[in-house]
Amino acid sequence: MTTEQTATGVDDRALGSLRRWNVALTLLHLAQAVAILVLATDFAVTVTQSLPTGPPGSATGSPEAVFDVPVGAAVAVFLALAALDHLLTATVLRRTYDADLRAGINRFRWVEYSFSATLMVLLIALYTGIDGISALIGIAGANVAMILFGWLQESANPPGRSTVTMKPFWFGCVAGATPWVAIAYNVVAADQVPGFVIGIFVSLFVFFNSFALNQWLQYRQVGPWRDYAFGEKAYLVLSLVAKSALAWQIFAGSLVA
Repeated sequence: MTTEQTATGVDDRALGSLRRWNVALTLLHLAQAVAILVLATDFAVTVTQSLPTGPPGSATGSPEAVFDVPVGAAVAVFLALAALDHLLTATVLRRTYDADLRAGINRFRWVEYSFSATLMVLLIALYTGIDGISALIGIAGANVAMILFGWLQESANPPGRSTVTMKPFWFGCVAGATPWVAIAYNVVAADQVPGFVIGIFVSLFVFFNSFALNQWLQYRQVGPWRDYAFGEKAYLVLSLVAKSALAWQIFAGSLVA
């Protein structure tokens, strides 16, 4: 039977500390977004479409350009989205954010990740040669599903629960693996892949899985992860490091592409 309780470790002192962390992350993400915009070139990646030319089994037409994705602007956008999330949770949405944390959930995290992390995955896909709009839509959908399962994992396990369910977590892992399988296929199947692209793939694969590990540790109550506020700070650190790493790797890649 579930009772109304406060998540472990989420007290006034922890909430005050998290507010300072969110202010700091606002500034760090925003500064990087501005720097990327200032330094960015006009390098862009083209999204294409290959449409059927007849009944099923017919050859598809040659790829046609749909639109260009300016890489510098795209990188700045996911950094700016993170900055906006941290700014809002530290200011006008602070009461809701604090109440959510006391209830063992952070809805704002999952909303922001749905946009920023999906854009990050799409950029990685584009850099590995997945530029068909149909494939990109599927990758985006799978990544958003993974993140929403993360939200559901928190919703399904409020403080005071008598049992823990990990079903949303494992369903999210299945959904989240799909984009990486598609990206890995392109990396392995391609005749030649630039070293910086492999570096991006490996480093971001590790970071993305670190988010899943953080949640698993929270709900398995391992060591300091028994404290929900500790897990929240871990999410903040992972978000900053993952976004910063991808931002500058993608940006550096655009200079040599």
